[in-house]
Amino acid sequence: MKFHPFKILLFSVIVLLALYGLTHFSHRVTYDNGIYEEGFFINGVGLKYPTSETFFSEKGIEEEKEKSIDELIQNIEDVIPDTIEEDDSSPNQKPDSTQIPKPKVVKILNLKKIDTSKIIRIDYPENKMAFISEMDAFLNGENCRIIHYGDSQLEGDRISAYLRHRIQKIYGGSGPGFIPIVQSYENISNDVSHSNNWFRYAYFDPTTKRFDHKKYGVFNSISRFTEGLYGVTDSLNLDSIPFSKASIQIFPPTKSYASNMQYNKIGLHYGNSLSPTSIKVYQDNNLITQDSLINDGKYHNFQLLFQGTPQNLRYEFEGKISPDFYGLTLDGQQGVALDNVAMRGGSGLVFATLDATNFKAMSQNLDPKLFIFQYGGNSIPYIKDSLEVRDYARYIKNHIKWVSRRCPESKILFIGPSDMSTSINGHMQTYPLLPYLNNVLREEMNKNGIAFWSMYDAMGGENSMPYWVEQKLAATDYTHFAPSGTKIISEHLFLALYLDLNQVE
Repeated sequence: MKFHPFKILLFSVIVLLALYGLTHFSHRVTYDNGIYEEGFFINGVGLKYPTSETFFSEKGIEEEKEKSIDELIQNIEDVIPDTIEEDDSSPNQKPDSTQIPKPKVVKILNLKKIDTSKIIRIDYPENKMAFISEMDAFLNGENCRIIHYGDSQLEGDRISAYLRHRIQKIYGGSGPGFIPIVQSYENISNDVSHSNNWFRYAYFDPTTKRFDHKKYGVFNSISRFTEGLYGVTDSLNLDSIPFSKASIQIFPPTKSYASNMQYNKIGLHYGNSLSPTSIKVYQDNNLITQDSLINDGKYHNFQLLFQGTPQNLRYEFEGKISPDFYGLTLDGQQGVALDNVAMRGGSGLVFATLDATNFKAMSQNLDPKLFIFQYGGNSIPYIKDSLEVRDYARYIKNHIKWVSRRCPESKILFIGPSDMSTSINGHMQTYPLLPYLNNVLREEMNKNGIAFWSMYDAMGGENSMPYWVEQKLAATDYTHFAPSGTKIISEHLFLALYLDLNQVE
């Protein structure tokens, strides 16, 4: 058989035109969760096929989107090298144990290299200027504690460490803040180890049983050197229980931001003590203090002050029933302290079910001036429709207001979820309901006196995550930031806050 080139070309053109013609008969079906499919569907059975609107490549639109995101990222990258000293992250840098943290000195940043119009700003409630004025007064005060709650985006002190570093360099302060005794993930900002008989109980962890007393403190987790008691405890025969010993060792981190490696005020937070527990504290193997923990079941802070950063600190405990230890705080005696409270898998819907008296007692001791809540990402994959979006926004607002009632003088900033991608028609695209959730959260927070910052918009908005992954700024799970991306998004958040505090347009 002889094939004529012209006939082959004509046949190919006719087939392509026919295939294109079918796109005009294809239609889009959108489900309740916002995900759509294109094709031919009869009685729930379908054949996927593109519509005419999506038949041709949208490469031009994609390239324009990528250019916009690249400009946003470059705008932030331009300012980072000028605002971080090279030795701040030196792995060989050791803190000076005789050094007393310097007094606060407010510095003015050089913003000439960035386009401030590209910074996604914080959305405030109606009393914007009063809100900003109070935050400014807190940061410039003698002490200002910030508690940063969030999901797995915060694990390992990500985002919080960089934000803490930037704020402490301007407003003063030192130390990494809150450190859990039993840590479930590597943390760049501390070097805390413990004997092998410690147990961890996290209130936000659905895989572990919760204590009926619900006294998990401000940091939502407990460490114990004897296993938890879930039943009646007043009928225990203490004579039949052997003594247990446990220890904690604290060293300054060998690789972190300089301010994180300096601290001279150490708090050991505990409560629910049911039997006598002795404590001894050694510095460089020299006993510096010994005491007994207060045995009244209430919250307490066993606090130590030093002239400089202690290089080798060891706590030793002995008792029959361990108290609940809410964690350590490693701070300077003045300036800003910022706590990282990462809740893997959390959606922020745990606070209002905690013991209110215990939470308030601990928060009064810590005296936080600003709460940052960063949630929403873990709910996105499971939200099915717009009604569930509004329900979630209302639920988390109620939990935040519960915290606010225990700390009425504190200000609150909510950070919305980052862009997240799922496979739709074979392409990694933004979860359909994520933009709507972001907007609903913004509205819900602002009308309840809570500031809101859109991490989603700061990344570049819809379908920005694939580009962040391509540039190795985000992980291939299309959800979490890579270390380099963490620094960029954290700097963006810091600049948004800094511009408002200094009233830069």
